[in-house]
Amino acid sequence: MSMPKGAALVTGGARRIGAAIAKALAQHGYDVALHYHTSAEPAERMARTIEDLGRRCRLFRCDLNDHDDTAALVPRVREQFPQLTVLVNNASVFEQATLRDTGRELFERHFNVHFRAPFFLTQAFAEGCSEGQVVNILDTRVRRSDPHHTVYTLSKKALLELTRMAARELGPGIRVNGVAPGMILPPPGGVVDELERRSAGLPLKRIGDTANVVAAVLFLIDNPFVTGECVYVDGGEHL
Repeated sequence: MSMPKGAALVTGGARRIGAAIAKALAQHGYDVALHYHTSAEPAERMARTIEDLGRRCRLFRCDLNDHDDTAALVPRVREQFPQLTVLVNNASVFEQATLRDTGRELFERHFNVHFRAPFFLTQAFAEGCSEGQVVNILDTRVRRSDPHHTVYTLSKKALLELTRMAARELGPGIRVNGVAPGMILPPPGGVVDELERRSAGLPLKRIGDTANVVAAVLFLIDNPFVTGECVYVDGGEHL
């Protein structure tokens, strides 16, 4: 095992885009603190995959809807990985609801996971790390208003503004950037065929792949002169 570049905390790292990011960071030389909530078995499989790559991986269960649980996450990670230098706020919920259909629980669930948790995780990261990078996983919807996913879209828009404000406050030691995916994976329970049908309206006329998102994350982590930026990985959908 070679010396790591540092350690990375990836929230929601057991499945989907988060798992792809966690694996890529391990391949890129980082030990990985893998956060999960209910996806214990996928998290354990991903931990084994990362360790097979020659990197350390530790699992951290945390309910991002619980403020106290969230506040303890970064200190817990730093006990295992004092060399923590990367935070990827990837954990997400995705529920369709218009303004009229949105109840309090749905509202709080989206804002807790997409905004409150990244806010306080970034705060704790900055308190414990003099240098590092934060990457927030956004959504191409931040460039428009989607009335069918009102709270989801609003919470991601708030995370975009947090990305910009944190970048300004936390520099020069800590850089903060965002990646906004578009048609990469269907929502849980969805089908790829629907994405492929919709992708005909994109400038690039195809759906993307998790590897495209990973490439953007690695670019932002490796480029020391980029902060406060949002990279749209959406085939031109934001246009």
